[in-house]
Amino acid sequence: MQFIRRTASAISARVDIRLWLGCLILGGVVMGYALARSDIMGENRAVLTAVVGLVGVVVGVVGVSRSVASVSRLSGRPIGLGEMVREARLQRGVKVVAMGGGTGLPSALRALKEQTSNITAVVTVADDGGSSGRLRRDLGVLPPGDLRNNIAALADDESLMTKLMQYRFDSGELAGHAFGNLFIAALSGVAGGLTEALGEVERVLNVRGRVLPATLDDIKLVADIKLPNGRILRVEGESKIPELGGTIEQVALIPEDAAAHPESVKAILEAQLVVIGPGSLYTSILPSMMVKGIADALRATNAYKIYICNVATQPGETENYSAADHVMALERHIGRGVFQAVLVNNHYPEKNAGPNTRYVAPPPEHHEIFQRYEVRMTDLTDDARPWRHDGEKLARAIKELVIVHRIGGGFV
Repeated sequence: MQFIRRTASAISARVDIRLWLGCLILGGVVMGYALARSDIMGENRAVLTAVVGLVGVVVGVVGVSRSVASVSRLSGRPIGLGEMVREARLQRGVKVVAMGGGTGLPSALRALKEQTSNITAVVTVADDGGSSGRLRRDLGVLPPGDLRNNIAALADDESLMTKLMQYRFDSGELAGHAFGNLFIAALSGVAGGLTEALGEVERVLNVRGRVLPATLDDIKLVADIKLPNGRILRVEGESKIPELGGTIEQVALIPEDAAAHPESVKAILEAQLVVIGPGSLYTSILPSMMVKGIADALRATNAYKIYICNVATQPGETENYSAADHVMALERHIGRGVFQAVLVNNHYPEKNAGPNTRYVAPPPEHHEIFQRYEVRMTDLTDDARPWRHDGEKLARAIKELVIVHRIGGGFV
């Protein structure tokens, strides 16, 4: 708890620097005015005003210096004035909600956190595989894996605590477990619930934003899958769905009336920008959007909403899918009017792609989605791993849409 208090103090010091800078600037303005208009103000009055301005400058300089020293001491590394000013600007950035899960959403968060600190990630809790699945079965907790990955994406990548949260045991009875999963599960019991636990973890890691579950209910994902012989088979469990090698006809949640986390709904309604994806269409994105209340909030919000289509198809989920197929699958499950724009990759490099990469094809030229959505196509591929999105390219594409649509405040 001492570490948490120290981290909270560091965050507070970052906020205080805005006040000290304001004091410094105001003092400079007052002093400059007094010197420039001394002939009108009179000598005595001008001197008194200049002294007041000088006091403001001195107080501001001392305050800034102390804030910088405080943050550096509490963070355990040197913090420059430029970095603190930048963070103050980020705190005034556009309010963003990012939705999804898996490995795709963290890439979007890493891009977004360089533009604003007002980020809320709304994450699926349907995972039942790996470490999350084991903790879910053994302890009856909501799966923490996707939550942990997205918290880490919003934290300092070089932080020792971030590396510790992502550390995975490779031997013994804990083999396969990520330390962060165990930490979140334990903290949920100590802090009184998952939401409280996530808040404590975010303070420890000095996260730029927050991460919330789409629902606090214990949900399972089921799918109707058409096998090669034409038979339709219902499969229960997110981790089992891609294994059959058939075609996914429909997915659903059990229970169907699982309620959205109120904080997640509130964040969507207050957002200025909503980013959906990237991520596994059927096992990451839809499980969060099908929670009762989420799609309604997306329709009700005044935010500009962008769906980011995957760069590559996924075996067992979206084989041979075009970008239009992704959008149509979303419409089949949650209806229309949930987002306004679709961001699509149109670059298909062979270098570093490997033999198994199958790129998502662009939508056919006259497809009906062009009538309902603003479809923006651009290069989004990572040069080293072209089946994934490049963070800088993704941030640039989102920023262009923000600027075009004059979303409140814009990006910094």
